[in-house]
Amino acid sequence: MPDTQPYDYILAGGTVIDGSNTPGVKADVGVRGDRVAAVGDLSGAAARERVDVSGLVVAPGFIDSHTHDDNYLLRRRDMTPKISQGVTTVVTGNCGISLAPLAHPAPPAPLDLLDEGGSYKFTRFADYLDALRATPAAVNAACMVGHSTLRAAVMPDLHRPATPTEIDAMRALAEEAMASGAIGVSTGTFYPPAAHATTEEIIEVCRPLATHGGIYATHMRDEGEHIVPALEETFRIGRELDVPVVISHHKLAGQPNFGRSTETLALIERAMAAQDVSLDAYPYVAGSTMLKKDRVLLAGRVVITWCKPFPELTGRELDEVAAERGKSKYDLVDELQPAGAIYFMMDEGDVQRILSFPPTMIGSDGLPHDERPHPRLWGTFPRVLGHYSRDLGLFPLETAVWKMTGLTAAKFGLAGRGQVQPGCYADLTVFDPARIADSASFERPTERAAGIHSVYVNGAPVWREQAFTGQHPGRVLGRGPEA
Repeated sequence: MPDTQPYDYILAGGTVIDGSNTPGVKADVGVRGDRVAAVGDLSGAAARERVDVSGLVVAPGFIDSHTHDDNYLLRRRDMTPKISQGVTTVVTGNCGISLAPLAHPAPPAPLDLLDEGGSYKFTRFADYLDALRATPAAVNAACMVGHSTLRAAVMPDLHRPATPTEIDAMRALAEEAMASGAIGVSTGTFYPPAAHATTEEIIEVCRPLATHGGIYATHMRDEGEHIVPALEETFRIGRELDVPVVISHHKLAGQPNFGRSTETLALIERAMAAQDVSLDAYPYVAGSTMLKKDRVLLAGRVVITWCKPFPELTGRELDEVAAERGKSKYDLVDELQPAGAIYFMMDEGDVQRILSFPPTMIGSDGLPHDERPHPRLWGTFPRVLGHYSRDLGLFPLETAVWKMTGLTAAKFGLAGRGQVQPGCYADLTVFDPARIADSASFERPTERAAGIHSVYVNGAPVWREQAFTGQHPGRVLGRGPEA
C-alpha cells in the first residue's frame, strides 16, 4: 500500500549528502516524529510544513566526537556554540575528565575546566545521566566517565600510582557508570591527576568496558617527543581489554616534532589492521587547556583564556605579561594558577595530513566555560567544510560530512545516527555549501558560523533564522540501539 500519511515536514529541493561518503543527490527529505520517513521525490506528498532548501545541502547532524560539554549541557541547555555550527550530538567525558562520579567543592586542574562553582555534586554517574534526562539540552549527549575523575573520587593523593584497594574502588565506580549508560572510559595521563597512573592501573580500572561493550578514549601521556611510546601504550590497553580505542585530538606538539605525523599515522594505520583503533582531530594549529608548566607548550605563543587570581589578564599574551613582571613564562605559570591558555604548538602541514587521513573523525575539543575560548568551540565543523574541504580541496564535501557524521556514529556505536536514511533519527543540518565558513577567530572567538540554514534534533527544529528555537529535544545516547 502506498504511504499516504502526511509528513510533519518536508525539506524540499536540496542536495542530500547522507553521511555514507557517497556523492550527494538531489532529493526531498520527509520527517515524521523523530525519524526520517522518506528520502526521494516527495513533490506530491502531503506535509504539515514544506521547507524550500533549494541550493542547500541536507546532511546528518554533525557529531562532535570530542567535547567538554558535560556541565554546559546542564548550565546552558540551548547549546548555541554547537547548534549554530550544525552539531546535534556531543560526546562528553573526554581527556579523563567527567562531571561524575565526584562530589568536590574545588576539583583539581584540569577537572576545574568543567566547573562553574558547585558543579561537582554527582556521586553516581547514574545521577548525572538522570539530571541530563530530566532537563534535556538542545543536543544529544553520549557520555564517557573520566579516569581522572575516578582517581579524584577515590585517592587522597593523586601524585602516585593507585593501590590495589583504590583500583578496586575505581573499577566499581566505572562499573556503575557503564551499567548506568556511559559509553566508555577516557583517560588523560598527560595531566597531573593521572600522570602517575600505571598502564596496569588503567587496564584494571577499565575492565568493565569489555563487559559492557564500551570504548576506551585517551588524551595520551605525550603528544611530542615521546609520542611513539604513548601510542604503543594506547594500543596495548585496547588489546588487553579487547575494546575499541579512540586516540583523542591526534597532534604533534612542539617545533622539534613538526612533520612526524607521517610516522604516527603509519603506526596508527598498522595498528588499525590488527585491532579496533580510531582517532579524531580539530582543524587548528593551536590547542587549549589548563595553563600548564610544560616547556613544549610554553615554547610558542600562549594566550591566557581565564585566570582566577588575575581575571584582567584574560585574552593577554603570556609573553607580554611575563615581560611586564620581569619573569620567564615558565616561572610565571605558578603565580597565575588556576588558569587556562591557548597554545600555538602545531604545524599546519601536520594538521592537514591528519585531517586528510581517511579514518580521522572531527572533534572540537572546545572548552565552553573559558572566558575567552579557543575559536574551535564555535567554528570547528564549518572550518572543515569551508576552509579545508571547499577552499583548500583537502577532501570532497561528502568526505568532510562523513568524517563528522557516519564515520563518528559507527565508531562510537550510535545506532540510527549519522545518516540521512529512512528509519534513522532526524538529526539534520541544512547548510549552504558555497557560504559555510567559520567566523570565530582567536581575536573574536565567539562569532557564529556562516552558512548554517537550520538544524533539527530528533525531528525538532533547534536552530532557524540564525537563532535558537527554544526547544530542548536532546537525549542521552548509549552504544547500540536506544532502549
